[in-house]
Amino acid sequence: MTTNVIIQQPPAVQVGMVQSNQWSTGICDCFDDLPSCCLGYWCFPCFACKTTSEFGECACLPLVDGLWILAQFVGVPVCVPPVSFAMRAGVRNRYGIQGDMCSDCIYATFCNVCSWCQISREIKRRKQTLVFVNLQPTPVAIAPLVMPS
Repeated sequence: MTTNVIIQQPPAVQVGMVQSNQWSTGICDCFDDLPSCCLGYWCFPCFACKTTSEFGECACLPLVDGLWILAQFVGVPVCVPPVSFAMRAGVRNRYGIQGDMCSDCIYATFCNVCSWCQISREIKRRKQTLVFVNLQPTPVAIAPLVMPS
């Protein structure tokens, strides 16, 4: 007896409306998810690692941006925090959000914590769970066929 498993994703619906190709919240909409934004401001490394993990990447990846901060202090001209920039571009790409690399660069460099908070809100709002439907085959009773002799 075989078991058929059908994996079906629910349609992309968000609070009664179809998801758009725009960010669901603005860069400064921290009051939409105040606990996450507080964590972002008070313990940014933990928040960035948590957000990266929720996105499906290595949780330690944002620690590389620490090297960017260190490079700034010693005078090495590194313009953009690489992981912040890559995460923003990755979220935009995965969810089909309109934008470009130039805006990602600007937000990651000059509004880093706010950018991470926006990324976190977007991941939470667009995260979809898979619905597993298990269809068991139904036994069918067949009447015996009697052949005349």
